[in-house]
Amino acid sequence: QGQLVESGGGLVQAGGALRLSCAASGRIFSTYTMAWFRQAPGKEREFVAAITSNGGRTPYGDSVKGRFSISRDNVKNTVYLQMNSLKPEDTAVYYCAADRNGLATSSSPTWYSFWGQGTQVTVSS
Repeated sequence: QGQLVESGGGLVQAGGALRLSCAASGRIFSTYTMAWFRQAPGKEREFVAAITSNGGRTPYGDSVKGRFSISRDNVKNTVYLQMNSLKPEDTAVYYCAADRNGLATSSSPTWYSFWGQGTQVTVSS
């Protein structure tokens, strides 16, 4: 069974930056599509970004385009989310997700088979 472990969350002021990491077990990384979602209290889980197995496709949610960047290191079995120009509305628990279809992406959380435990990001105004 694969495992995803997020890290890098924390408290940051508006306008600041954070980089999240998601370490994956080898079984579910190199050929899988990876994604980031987030969920704020009382809201549905929201698509943030995804990246195919070879990094060729990297779609983003509308609310983070131009500010966030997803990348992956297939040697380190890690996917990253660089978050710049953070806003208070970016406050949420951020989750890493994976699916064995490494050639496609989806903005629907139901498409992904594996999930991490989440890491809290809080942006103060």
